[in-house]
Amino acid sequence: AGVGAGAALGVVPGGVLDGAPAIRRRRVTPVCVASGNGQGAVTRAQEVLNGGGDTLDAVLEGVNLVERDPNDRSVGYGGLPNFDGVVQLDSSVMHGPTRGAGAVACLEGVKTPSLVARDVMRYTDHVLLVGRGAQDFARSLGHPIENLLTDEARQAWVEWRARLSERDDYLTPEETLYELPGFIPNLEDGDPLVDSHDGVRPQGTINCNIVDRNGDLSGVTTTSGLAWKIPGRVGDSPIVGAGLYVDNDVGAAGSTGRGEAVIKTVGSHTVVEMMRAGMSPTDACLEALRRIVAFTVEPRLLDDEGRPSFGVNYYAVNKDGEWGGASIWAGARFAVNGDGTTRLEDS
Repeated sequence: AGVGAGAALGVVPGGVLDGAPAIRRRRVTPVCVASGNGQGAVTRAQEVLNGGGDTLDAVLEGVNLVERDPNDRSVGYGGLPNFDGVVQLDSSVMHGPTRGAGAVACLEGVKTPSLVARDVMRYTDHVLLVGRGAQDFARSLGHPIENLLTDEARQAWVEWRARLSERDDYLTPEETLYELPGFIPNLEDGDPLVDSHDGVRPQGTINCNIVDRNGDLSGVTTTSGLAWKIPGRVGDSPIVGAGLYVDNDVGAAGSTGRGEAVIKTVGSHTVVEMMRAGMSPTDACLEALRRIVAFTVEPRLLDDEGRPSFGVNYYAVNKDGEWGGASIWAGARFAVNGDGTTRLEDS
């Protein structure tokens, strides 16, 4: 009885392990998951891991490819601007082994907000910097301050602005003597798009989470946020526990889609806590989505059948290398690299 009690309490009698071989941690198969626009990101992240890189460096190098891509309208350089035509970026990072976290919101002029978020984690005693303070901090560390509004994003903003009212002085493309170049936002994960002022507006983000062979985890979420948003609006992406959460004892999770719904339900933290309770990554993502559905009661956010009229997507990986993703609506996909190949999986 004494031995049983001691074992249950984790107490090992003296001398039992004397001379025993070193205890080895079980190796896991490294895996990286990301939102649907992250195929290049998960590929690059695994390359960094294979080269001996840290998990946070891996996911950062992955999402930097998207942040620097002017053709991705939802993240970083080329992202769609706010109401005033200004690109404001949000990002958060979490490093599992050190329990570190850093984030920036409403950051202007820096193509890679994820790197500024990392520097907040690395060089300050804070977690979140916003607005002008975040930009000043970035400048002080040598991040270039640049114009992030591409010609294509500006044209999309001008067209949207022209449709705000039939009584303003702006002409819609149909009223002009020339036609603006066609514009289709890079909307991953099945996010809906209605081209109207009070409809569902373009939104998109990239989340990327990784676990290495030792079971160490990191994650990053980065975005230009909701297109045409009220200046100063902050979504879920830079909020630790909402758009991203990493617990090195359990797993990592992140989100894309309607940020307000994720914030209200503390989404990514919920996913990780469900994994802690024993759920698989996919089931944990589904449970977090059920909570969003239950929380959504505003008529303006419901369709004719009383269902959410917006999209939210979760992505997760646990410490054992299991992964999954889920979406409110069918048709969403996410990127995975877990066996040396990158592919899209159905959420």
